[in-house]
Amino acid sequence: MGRPKASRTAGSADKIEAASREQMLDWYRGMLLIRRFEERAGQLYGMGLIGGFCHLYIGQEAIAVGMQAIKRPGDQIITGYRDHGHMLAAGMDPRAVMAELTGRAAGVARGKGGSMHMFDVEAGFFGGHGIVGAQVSLGTGLAFANHYRGAANVSFTYFGDGAANQGQVYESFNMAELWRLPVVYVIENNQYAMGTSVERASAETHLYKRGASFNIPGEEVDGMDVEAVVAAGGRAAEHARSGKGPYILEMKTYRYRGHSMSDPAKYRTREEVDAVKKARDPIDHFRERLEALGYADEAVLKALDADVKKIVADSAEFARTAPEPDLSELYTDVYL
Repeated sequence: MGRPKASRTAGSADKIEAASREQMLDWYRGMLLIRRFEERAGQLYGMGLIGGFCHLYIGQEAIAVGMQAIKRPGDQIITGYRDHGHMLAAGMDPRAVMAELTGRAAGVARGKGGSMHMFDVEAGFFGGHGIVGAQVSLGTGLAFANHYRGAANVSFTYFGDGAANQGQVYESFNMAELWRLPVVYVIENNQYAMGTSVERASAETHLYKRGASFNIPGEEVDGMDVEAVVAAGGRAAEHARSGKGPYILEMKTYRYRGHSMSDPAKYRTREEVDAVKKARDPIDHFRERLEALGYADEAVLKALDADVKKIVADSAEFARTAPEPDLSELYTDVYL
């Protein structure tokens, strides 16, 4: 018989017990870096310097930063095509990430991966993947490797509300629970799968319950609150790391931009987006939290913002001026 496991809901009041001033300022800086980087990436796309698809992470910053805070050396991260924020949170060089977006030889994938297909083993980042839901099976495979080798590492496997309806997700759930694999499935529910709302696409809209028939526990988390993400992520990682098998976190979040840069997002009103920005913005919310705790004043916050803007401006200039790959690169890393 399967083990009965309860699901729970974690709200914004679910904070971690203790975080230092340095930790919290680091989280704030990490979210701000992603926001400013993605804003500049959007500008470069509009200038024609970034080709192909480009999916921005604006609005979802608290998830990547919060989960990275509980990641240990040797743990793996794998996600879909909305991946820039995850890479920056993992500590990848903003210059190399931006250069990859512009297809330059100095890019993290030597200019051949583009926005959706970057990879950095040293950072524990096993890709952005362009096929919807494909990374879930791969992330489960990473967890199997950890289990097989007896390593105390966890695979953090991210996917969206749209991918949550893919069949391979449930095959992965079954295998992960059957073999007690150390994987945390992180569903970034930004409310819209491309242009279709969760309510129109999913019979069960509480996505953290999707593992119930496999006896996988899950919980809903305020993905706009970095402290709530850290708290829930810590519980989930400990569950997986201790040999109890997989865990599902549904991060309720919201993307401010369209699905990709080519999406005008006419399926929702400007008023809806503005209401979320005003009431739930993860960076504004956390800035107020830092000020209330006495961890930062206006001068500290302005200095952080200036530092981040300088890093992003430098990465954009580097990506604009770095050389393109040599034509010989067309024949490297091609397997027949």
